[in-house]
Amino acid sequence: MQILIGILAGIVISLIAWRAGSLSTSGAAAASITGGLIFGLGGLPWAALLLTFFITSSALSKTFKRRKQTLSEKFAKGSQRDWQQVLANGGLGSALVIFAYLQPENPLPWMAYLGAMATVNADTWATELGVISRQSPRLITSGQVVEAGTSGGISLFGTLATLGGAVVIGLVGAAFHLGAGAPGMLLAATIGGVCGSLLDSLLGATIQAIYYCVTCQKETERHPEHTCGTPTRQTRGWDWLNNDFVNLIASLVGALVALAVWQLF
Repeated sequence: MQILIGILAGIVISLIAWRAGSLSTSGAAAASITGGLIFGLGGLPWAALLLTFFITSSALSKTFKRRKQTLSEKFAKGSQRDWQQVLANGGLGSALVIFAYLQPENPLPWMAYLGAMATVNADTWATELGVISRQSPRLITSGQVVEAGTSGGISLFGTLATLGGAVVIGLVGAAFHLGAGAPGMLLAATIGGVCGSLLDSLLGATIQAIYYCVTCQKETERHPEHTCGTPTRQTRGWDWLNNDFVNLIASLVGALVALAVWQLF
């Protein structure tokens, strides 16, 4: 019954998000699968983390939509998530919940999931809130001042948003496991989320594929065309490593860091 209810809940929530414009058609289909697995196999604790991420990130995206419109030329995609973005943010969680379902007494899948969701939430908060910072971001590698929205650019405000996003996931996760292990769970989620998000920025500044529009004379993640319609040419990074792959790698590292912290403390 839980599995059936979870699958139906995943479909209903995905349809609501699709109608609200937060998901594309392909994104809604992918979210129905990932959400159905997480809701159905993981139950309320797993579903709560996924919903916390999706609701807060969607709300921030809508709230600062006008501000981000001026930076849309920078980002590979808009605020409407497609199937690749859904899998980048929720694919690892789907795999972990299957593992947890097969080994219900093993706490490691849950801790890894906590770190992965803390990472994607922290990174999303940093992106959505960092663009409203009055302070110009700097490249995480060199400290060079860059335009808002530049891959690998960080600011104090954005970093605080990173911390906030990770802490929120940690608090929600710890709320379902009140007791002696709750502080360690919060600490693991926070450290894992922050480390994963900072790695996302590091990859964005170094090996993520970045392109250039000769018409607008702007760096961008968009390819094969810029928002103006001009074909973009790659200037650095690995051509296969787009933002979705970077998010997936970062969430995996966030999961591993959370596991390591959990084991230590």
